[in-house]
Amino acid sequence: MKEIIEIGKKAKAAAYELAHLDTSAKDKILEGVAKKLVESSAAILEENRKDLANAKEMGLKGAIVDRLTLNEERISGIADGLEQIGGLDDPIGEVLEMKKRPNGLMIGKKRVPLGVVGVIYESRPNVTADVGGLCIKTGNVCVLRGGKEAFNSNLAIVNIFREVIEDLGHNPDMIQLVKNTTRESANALMKLDDYLDILIPRGGAGLIQAVVQNSTVPVIETGVGNCHVFVDASADLTMAKEIAVNSKTHRPGVCNAAESLLIHQDVAEEAIPLIGKALQDAGVEVRGDEQVTKLLKGSVKATGEDWAKEYLDYIISMKVVGSLEDAISHIHTYGSSHSESIVTSDYGNAQFFLDRVDAAAVYVNASTRFTDGFEFGYGAEIGISTQKLHARGPMGLKELTTTKYVIYGSGQIRK
Repeated sequence: MKEIIEIGKKAKAAAYELAHLDTSAKDKILEGVAKKLVESSAAILEENRKDLANAKEMGLKGAIVDRLTLNEERISGIADGLEQIGGLDDPIGEVLEMKKRPNGLMIGKKRVPLGVVGVIYESRPNVTADVGGLCIKTGNVCVLRGGKEAFNSNLAIVNIFREVIEDLGHNPDMIQLVKNTTRESANALMKLDDYLDILIPRGGAGLIQAVVQNSTVPVIETGVGNCHVFVDASADLTMAKEIAVNSKTHRPGVCNAAESLLIHQDVAEEAIPLIGKALQDAGVEVRGDEQVTKLLKGSVKATGEDWAKEYLDYIISMKVVGSLEDAISHIHTYGSSHSESIVTSDYGNAQFFLDRVDAAAVYVNASTRFTDGFEFGYGAEIGISTQKLHARGPMGLKELTTTKYVIYGSGQIRK
């Protein structure tokens, strides 16, 4: 698509300037955007109302609408995140190592920007600001392709970035929004390897797999979250109830929400009614195995598909397991390597779970909802990587860098 190629050319042209802006210049941009976002709250909310009206016409509801919705508190939180990013150490230029070779060469490695980062995402206007802030701080140009359901909100936020950048005397093409929200534009971005250095999908499993399977641009896979909470035999059941309810209901439409609850056989008779009722009282439908449906009134029988399902809704699967090892086996069979939690009072079991569970984030006695760039102290994240190259978990500033070798000589030639 001609439009996408033009965006790519502009991004590449802006990349050189942004890569060499000093820290104070980048932080000034972030400070200015944060301030203007708050000042422009009314205008942003007006655009967001248009998106919400369109979403209603499209028949969208539940968690999707929650992700789409902005209010003054959320805009203030977005601005706070940008200010926090501005206050973090700039990773660009950091020298990671330096060593002297026998021939006198000094060989070092330092952090540099990735270059041009493309992001394809769905229904979350906060992602627009998070990506913009992280990319500015790390000297990366960003090309954003949001979903049509959030177009007006995304455009309002991007325009604020561009206005602030231009007012400060820099190239506003450091951040661009693809205005064509058709599938063709997403497909074109996936083939834009002449201009994009990395492509990051954020959204449901369908979007992520489409990008992974079709992109010729290197992809960082993010976000699908079939997350588990395991209630061990030694668990404090009151704590387990609070963690399970929070993990599921705090924001059920996000990737770090718990989708499955595993209960140790030894505490099943007490834990299932206690925790299951609390979940139901919070509006959650419980889909359980035979023992769960027997002990929890109002629960429904789970199917084989439920154990691997990312609901992103007020639904949770619940299963009884015979041991810690069985719980870990279930997680490895059905999990998505995102976030997993054990509730336990047994130190040995906690350490065993931490060591044996293969996921981006593994918790002991805490909600899975903490797998988040802001909560981890990164200000925001560009995504939560569930792969192992080149980043894993919440992707903050350092994960948006690569390295290059720098070599100092004094006339050495190779013989």
